[in-house]
Amino acid sequence: MPEAAYLDYAATAPIDPAAVAAITAAAAAWANPSSVHRAGRSAQTMLEDARDRVAGALGCAPGAVIFTGGGTEAIGLALASAGAASLLVSGVEHDAVRAQARGATVIPVDSSGRVDLAALTALLAAAPAPVLVAVMQANNETGVVQPLAEVAALVDAAGGRLLVDAVQAAGKLPLPPGDFIAVSAHKLGGPPGVGALIVRCLDGFAAPRAGGGQERGYRAGTENLPGIAGFAAALGARQADHGWLSRTAALRDRLEAQLDGAEVIGAAAERLGTISNIRMAGVAASTQVMAFDLAGFAVSAGAACSSGKVGPSHVLAAMGLGERAASEAIRVSIGWRTTAAEVDGFAAAWNALAARQRAKAA
Repeated sequence: MPEAAYLDYAATAPIDPAAVAAITAAAAAWANPSSVHRAGRSAQTMLEDARDRVAGALGCAPGAVIFTGGGTEAIGLALASAGAASLLVSGVEHDAVRAQARGATVIPVDSSGRVDLAALTALLAAAPAPVLVAVMQANNETGVVQPLAEVAALVDAAGGRLLVDAVQAAGKLPLPPGDFIAVSAHKLGGPPGVGALIVRCLDGFAAPRAGGGQERGYRAGTENLPGIAGFAAALGARQADHGWLSRTAALRDRLEAQLDGAEVIGAAAERLGTISNIRMAGVAASTQVMAFDLAGFAVSAGAACSSGKVGPSHVLAAMGLGERAASEAIRVSIGWRTTAAEVDGFAAAWNALAARQRAKAA
């Protein structure tokens, strides 16, 4: 078996050495930040320092950051706290939103996966107030970036509030407009199990909780200080490497330019430079994933959280792809460690599999 090339950063990124060092240091000095003794006060200082660094890296006020156990919990906290009479969610939202927003009205998207603004306008006009709208910043399967400035303006004009899943985009795009913004550490080289909800205005924000009053009363449970320190360190590492986003975008373009006969989903829209969703006609995504794994390349069939489920991607279905076409698309996602040799090697493996399929079909 060849040494594996990891091309699944959108599922989770390799943990950064800076995050490992920060986790180790925080664990060595561990105490409960809620304790009033000296060690507890020191832990509280470390916690607030990490909050300041996360806020500075993301571009928001420190007081707006509520640490959570990940992006899914952050989304759930926003949904539970919004007090909405109506809930509108885009047709391409992550399952972290869809599973916690059952009964929501779906906002249609166009063939590139971008929210239909005219449809959103009509839905806002018809929805009982107060309304909460959930639209992600960048899609986890295709990388397509949503027109959030326009979405936010429509929601604000209707007197609603906007929840943005920024898990894939945080640290890669400027923080979007939104009343609630969910982010996660492990997409950026931080540890899993740590995220944050950014609440732009905490006036009137009443988070339901079962437990103590940690995280300034907004989220019960002892704060994961080592994980939070790792989150802050990973964000710092991404900021310090000023060229990593341009490098990944160039590698993504290099990959797509080499693929013979590929259909790149969402190629006509603005996309993150780290994600490519590629269809190989006639070959099931599950077959492709296994073949590339044997060839030494780790890729995904859609979202990692849904890869074990039967059925095509709801994201691609919402974009208008038929069931067969949607079931033939894989996601290749890259990051700061990805090399040109890995991208070229994968392109060669993709072309070889596609050529075998064409020969078989002839």
